[in-house]
Amino acid sequence: MKARFHARLRDIPAAQWDALRGDDSPFLAHAFLSGLEEHGCANLRNGWQPHHVGLYEGDRLVAAAPLYLKHDSHGEFVFDWSWAHAYASHGREYYPKLLCAVPYSPVGGARLLAGRSAGAATLRRALVDAMRGEAERLALSSAHLNFASDADAEAFTGNAWLTRFDWQFHWRNPGADGRRDWRDFDDFLTALSHKKRKNIRHERAQVARAGVACEIRHGDELDDADWHALHDFYLATFEDKGNYPALTLAFFRHLGAAMPRNVVAVLCRRAGRLVAGSLMLRSADTLYGRYWGCREQIPGLHFEACYYQGIDYCLREGLRTFEPGAQGEHKLARGFLPTRTRSFHWIAEPRFRAAIAVALRREAQALEDYRADLLAHSPYATTDARP
Repeated sequence: MKARFHARLRDIPAAQWDALRGDDSPFLAHAFLSGLEEHGCANLRNGWQPHHVGLYEGDRLVAAAPLYLKHDSHGEFVFDWSWAHAYASHGREYYPKLLCAVPYSPVGGARLLAGRSAGAATLRRALVDAMRGEAERLALSSAHLNFASDADAEAFTGNAWLTRFDWQFHWRNPGADGRRDWRDFDDFLTALSHKKRKNIRHERAQVARAGVACEIRHGDELDDADWHALHDFYLATFEDKGNYPALTLAFFRHLGAAMPRNVVAVLCRRAGRLVAGSLMLRSADTLYGRYWGCREQIPGLHFEACYYQGIDYCLREGLRTFEPGAQGEHKLARGFLPTRTRSFHWIAEPRFRAAIAVALRREAQALEDYRADLLAHSPYATTDARP
């Protein structure tokens, strides 16, 4: 087996890449990742220099991973700015670093793509070795893999990579754990405490009283005006938060053309005019909330467009999980519970590696305490009702 590194994903045939994915996550699809490159989102100007790795037996691709030379820490959602600051304070360069991730997407899932063969675990470990070897060859400060799957995590067992975790807030239909499915939104509400159930009904009623109607469309059901509006909403939200909006209108349109049934858009209208919208993606069993924005500040509309419409969609379509994005304690009161995410980090300099390991142990304890506090305020009426 030989590792080769590619400066463009399009240098790897889409059929070969997609055959290694192992599931239907839209974020690891060749169309999604190559679209980020081809439409001006994941490039050197934005700090993402593609450096994808493939493992080959002769000319046959047997494993691969989305890899980037990263020149800052924007768009990652596993924040290591303090590590970069520590390097700078000692006169050392932290960037560029090597990062295995999906740009701008805090979504868990496979990063080490090795298909489902009997030798997949060995191939994933070989990809980890290839990433570390490339970081050493280029004399980089570090290599990282963000939002690992369970299978990815096993590939890091017993080596020098540091483990880090955090919490996101996910909704799950309890049918996935052997209990009775929620049939519809009202059925879901019966699992919540009286106070949380009353609050959600109040928020939804506020939107209805404001004369706002929401509709869901897939990518092939959106016209050019819809795409313009969704991108404008995205831009407005990023500008309000002082962040750089890296995703282009061309990329949004690309998603609609290349992955139409993976795109789920919530369009919110008042008196026939679009006043808000959210853009999500889906797989066979999971809905992923991504981008939201509005033209008018209407009480309850953010929760309706970003959470309640998504839960409704999952219940209608039989999806088991709804991941609405990173962070946000306010999601807890709306039925989303803390779910662990993991990342792995190889630090070249032994002294920095030791110091970061100590910091991560402290962080881990604080995060466990944080989860315990969150669950003490669970929105569900009984333990048995929790996903």
